[in-house]
Amino acid sequence: MTSMVPVSIASPVQPYSNLSSVKQLAESPGLNSIPSCYEYSNNHTDDQSTASDDPDEVSIPVIDFSLLSSTNLDQRLKVVQELGRACQEWGFFMVVNHGIPETLMKAIFDVSDEFFNLPEEEKIGYETKHVLDPIRCGTSFNASKEQIFFWRDFLKVFVHPEFHCPHNPKVFSDLLMDYVKRTRQMGRKLIGGISQSLGLEEDYIEKLLDLESGLLIFAANYYPPCPQPKLAMGMPPHSDHSLLTLLLQNGVGGLQIQHKGKWVNVNALPNSFLVNTGDHLEILSNGKYKSVLHRAAVNSEMKRISIAVTNGPSLDTNVGPASPLLTDDHGNEIPALYTPMTYREYLELQQVNKLDGKSCLDRVKIVPPTPST
Repeated sequence: MTSMVPVSIASPVQPYSNLSSVKQLAESPGLNSIPSCYEYSNNHTDDQSTASDDPDEVSIPVIDFSLLSSTNLDQRLKVVQELGRACQEWGFFMVVNHGIPETLMKAIFDVSDEFFNLPEEEKIGYETKHVLDPIRCGTSFNASKEQIFFWRDFLKVFVHPEFHCPHNPKVFSDLLMDYVKRTRQMGRKLIGGISQSLGLEEDYIEKLLDLESGLLIFAANYYPPCPQPKLAMGMPPHSDHSLLTLLLQNGVGGLQIQHKGKWVNVNALPNSFLVNTGDHLEILSNGKYKSVLHRAAVNSEMKRISIAVTNGPSLDTNVGPASPLLTDDHGNEIPALYTPMTYREYLELQQVNKLDGKSCLDRVKIVPPTPST
């Protein structure tokens, strides 16, 4: 079912109330410094580092997607094992040989850029604040909860099980429908390989979480040049709510992930996807595969655009640890580490939380009882 509905936007309450986006702020004449409400690194530190650090660049695991469909069982087993190691050791990997045309990938960047360049009054024509609204356009993350804002504008669109799209640009709908169809197929194939890497049937996760009706969200993120990039943050450290997120970048770096307690820069090979594990894969695997903390840095020279598609369960699926993973090889019971919750409830829980690491996932963790002495 296709639905074309108006775009909505939520703007932070701030001294710059006449500005509805960071893009508009960044393009203000003579802007040489950022407003204090965007000074992230002066107002927040985490256990590992701040926005002013200069992380190293590392080589992340690379998955040859074509081998997941190989008729050579040894090759297929090898890539399934590689997927398992990437999920367990990194929570992050790069996908090559995926078959999605480079022309389509470029076109989805171009049309997203066109959207962010629409007149402000067109983007803010409809205002809504709920996480389950099918099209949302805004800035920062959750402006109603934040005191420090992030150097980012976003467009989020529910594209499955019902397809939505902004009216403009006119070509957006056809391009987005094609892109979503292809990335959804890729996501389900990756989830099938991950299911096998956990010792489950290939279609176990798909059936358990009703991925036929699974929620897919298309998110375009726009990070304009920032006059003081060491003080600002595009997005703070956080994990994604989904099972998997498929990410593209426009060739401009800024994505950083936490690996072995340190922040590292991640850059993709041309025509590849970056994939990270989300909270619901951690929940389903009972903690074997952790969702990865990541953040977005900004720069002073050029805009960065990232395109993400989150692959999640159906909204009304109750998600907890998979029952086959709650028994060891000897038949002994393994305690469940997470409280079951519907995906809808989890998204609504995230909406009322401030974006802060894994604060939402921590709310559903089961704390084991302290042994009596």
